[in-house]
Amino acid sequence: MTKNRDPYIAQVKEQLDALDARIETLQAQAHEAKVEARERYQAELTKVRHQSRLAMAQLDDLKKSGEDSWDKMVAEMEKVRDAFTSSFHYFKSQV
Repeated sequence: MTKNRDPYIAQVKEQLDALDARIETLQAQAHEAKVEARERYQAELTKVRHQSRLAMAQLDDLKKSGEDSWDKMVAEMEKVRDAFTSSFHYFKSQV
């Protein structure tokens, strides 16, 4: 199933940007935690930031993809976005 290219890209970008903004808020909360908890939060935050970078890179690849690879790229984008979302929710549950 081919999704409409521009609306799909805009939707994914909006979702990734919203998660990144929420990460900033959680990072501030984690910074206020006790030292040992802060170190654990920092490790989880590093993982979430990595997932964010992967998702943004995948989005850039998706933007550049041709019609012949669009469906495959959408499937990969959704996997990366889901992994990022899962990492974010795990981090959120730890703060």
